[in-house]
Amino acid sequence: MNDVRHMLRAVELAERGCGRTRPNPPVGAVLVKGGRVVGEGWHRKCGGAHAEVEAIESSSVSPKGGVLYVTLEPCSRAGRVGACTDAIVRSGVKKVVYACQDPNPANRARARRILARHGIECECWAKSLDAEEREAAGLAWRRLMRPFAKHVTTGLPFVTVKLAMSLDGRICDRGGRSRWISGTAARRETAKWRERADVVMVGAETVRADDPSLLCHTRRNDFLYRAIVSRSGRLPRKAQVFTDGAKGRTLVYRDAVEAVKDLGRRGFMSVLCEGGLSLARSLADAGFVDEWVTIVAPLAIGSRNIGGATRFGACSSASYGDDVMVRCLGKGVS
Repeated sequence: MNDVRHMLRAVELAERGCGRTRPNPPVGAVLVKGGRVVGEGWHRKCGGAHAEVEAIESSSVSPKGGVLYVTLEPCSRAGRVGACTDAIVRSGVKKVVYACQDPNPANRARARRILARHGIECECWAKSLDAEEREAAGLAWRRLMRPFAKHVTTGLPFVTVKLAMSLDGRICDRGGRSRWISGTAARRETAKWRERADVVMVGAETVRADDPSLLCHTRRNDFLYRAIVSRSGRLPRKAQVFTDGAKGRTLVYRDAVEAVKDLGRRGFMSVLCEGGLSLARSLADAGFVDEWVTIVAPLAIGSRNIGGATRFGACSSASYGDDVMVRCLGKGVS
């Protein structure tokens, strides 16, 4: 189980780089020697040191004879920085355990061949796990790799659609306002998703009705872009997305399909679509939605505004096959 512990730590480190490494994947690495962790690293941004190099260079002892745990097969070609396989060979590490192979067909399994020629043992962790280890690990690294794998194989970003809706199926009130449908805890959790995204996308009506900033408020992310889809192109020029300190990171498109294709060409790997419903439908119709997340809030909006909506409590949920049942009791019902 030590392998699981070390790899999960590498995943934790990799997550620190999410949303900041494009077009490279977020990667974490842990160097172990004599049964203890002696070095750690993660890829912080494109053009910076890769996780393997950071872990080796941060080692408190000589890395010679150590075992390197890394969330992705090490890169084997020099790009903006040197190949990680070269750094590993120079370090004297005796074994490399990586969570999964490089999804890029041009590089897949290449690192293993190079390192094997230098007597360095390689192990693809995903292939060696037994059932118990798989459950313990939760295959956490797969979530990290999905955007990079999608982009490197198709040229398109990984698209997540997130919608908050009421019990009666509304995503906004009669005035078109969608802000504050979900509660504080849900907003706090989903706000973290912007930390890991390359782009937050919304439709024109969301900008007109809510004037959102679409920035990350839990942890500053100066790499985050905003994409606005407006068929008419008529948008309020005083909106936050055009006037705040990140206005240079706002892109406007007339069409959702072209937006996704252009974002892929620009090297963006992950897009978080936060509204509205017509935009989400356009993405779904084009087959671009890779993940759909719906937050069901315990309130019934009806024809009222959100502030006057009927709120329920004592919620519970259960899964029935692919369906999820949400049950909420009214106030005063025991």
